Amino acid sequence: MGTVVSCMTASNSDDVDPTARVRTGSGRTEYGLGFVMAHAYRGEMDQATTWVVTVIAAILTFAFSSGDNPPYILLGGVVVVTLFLGIESRRYRHYDVYRSRIRMLQQNLFANALDPSRGVEHQDWRVQLSNDYRTPTLKVTFGEALANRLRRVYLSLIGALIAAWIFRITAFTPRQEWLATAAIASVPGVVVVGVVITFFVAVLGLAFWPRERHAKGEFREGDPAAWKEEENDDG
Repeated sequence: MGTVVSCMTASNSDDVDPTARVRTGSGRTEYGLGFVMAHAYRGEMDQATTWVVTVIAAILTFAFSSGDNPPYILLGGVVVVTLFLGIESRRYRHYDVYRSRIRMLQQNLFANALDPSRGVEHQDWRVQLSNDYRTPTLKVTFGEALANRLRRVYLSLIGALIAAWIFRITAFTPRQEWLATAAIASVPGVVVVGVVITFFVAVLGLAFWPRERHAKGEFREGDPAAWKEEENDDG
């Protein structure tokens, strides 16, 4: 897209008219790059999720294919999923930089162009956007990124693996004591169970601990029939 923010010689928001027109051209801009990065992130995210699901399916198949296969292989799957979670959370923080810039333009440039009577959302949006182009900064903490990805994808995957592990050590080998089945090498089963419980409680706490949201959201709940009603009224 050829929309670019006009050059600003002032560094103070008081010297910049937030509702003034911006120049358009045919050159490539970082706004266009933002859309590219957003699609690239979604593509990589889908690919990462596909890999995680494939790994989980392989681990579940192996763990339940024979009673001789060790149940701790399922906990190895939890470790793998956690590594993917960390990688994707880091990627999410970088993606959010471009999404934040796009939302800044949508809220203040395009929305104001369509309905100037409501003004802009941020009076100093040009200065903020200009500063962020000059000195890009991450907008969300790593903890918030982790919580976001946990709630959306990874909490259910980790929970499924742990549930499968519990089933494997209790019901799959009924003739053995489940604590003995949970043991890993010389590590007693009670220690392994304690670590797993502590880990899952920590994951739940990280996912649902109340925190101020910094990630730039785009959608809000609304009445999905409102547009159709207006269309019918016009007809």
